Amino acid sequence: MTKKKTGKTKKSSERKVDIVDAYHEDDPRLRGEKEKALPKKYYEEELFRLQIELVKLQEWVKKKGLKVVVIFEGRDAAGKGGVIKRIVQHLNPRVCRIVALAAPTEREKTQWYFQRYVEHLPAAGEIVLLDRSWYNRAGVEKVMGFCSYEEHQEFLRFCPEFESALVRSGTILIKYWFSVSNLEQDKRFRARALELHKRWKLSPMDLESRTKWVEYSKAKDEMFLHTDTAQVPWFVVPSDDKKRARLNCMAHFLSMIPYKDILPEVPKIPPLNNARGYKRSPMHRQTFIPKKY
Repeated sequence: MTKKKTGKTKKSSERKVDIVDAYHEDDPRLRGEKEKALPKKYYEEELFRLQIELVKLQEWVKKKGLKVVVIFEGRDAAGKGGVIKRIVQHLNPRVCRIVALAAPTEREKTQWYFQRYVEHLPAAGEIVLLDRSWYNRAGVEKVMGFCSYEEHQEFLRFCPEFESALVRSGTILIKYWFSVSNLEQDKRFRARALELHKRWKLSPMDLESRTKWVEYSKAKDEMFLHTDTAQVPWFVVPSDDKKRARLNCMAHFLSMIPYKDILPEVPKIPPLNNARGYKRSPMHRQTFIPKKY
């Protein structure tokens, strides 16, 4: 009888970890309530409205010479890429750029851990969106054994100092953690496996991470304990609902940087100059692509 009782307690504890990692205590989904889906028209209108505000923010950052870094972290399939895609959709890639680094090379493994990230930090007038970041060491490297215990502990100790130094140097640093539930991640993984245009998103590492859900939860909790500071806090984005996650994250990002609308007035398009004396080269000398459509 005692063994059966212990087994039930363990399973119940594991289920609790799954839920707590994804939701806040006041989230209606904890009470079995399901949020209504956002109407498609409302979502698209709000998305475009926020994207226009992002264009205004971009111009403000450029004019004022601000340096902005936004970190996007979370479990696989949590929706980081989706919100990044919509943030940059109408922005100038020379002002706002995405940094998504691959696994470190053998040479980079011998460098100071933060070194390969430092070279991608923004100059004045730039916004850098980090699709995963130096927090790899607190997540995948810790869970998968790609770093030693000493390296992991040193990261947790030094990371707040590193981020504090960035802020003191004038960098605006914002950190988002996209929180997805166990069931929703499983649903998204299965969908990716069936969709040809998304299958590339499923790496062997992603699949192995499914078996280490609790280990990732513990690593995330330890990471927050050391790096969720008053100066550079973590902002959690519940992301089981992709559309709400995108809108909420974009709206919050806009609220973090005071800006003004300095977009120019509607420009007057000048007329075409008189092209007297110009003779266009024969079109048959040019190579055109086949008209397949």
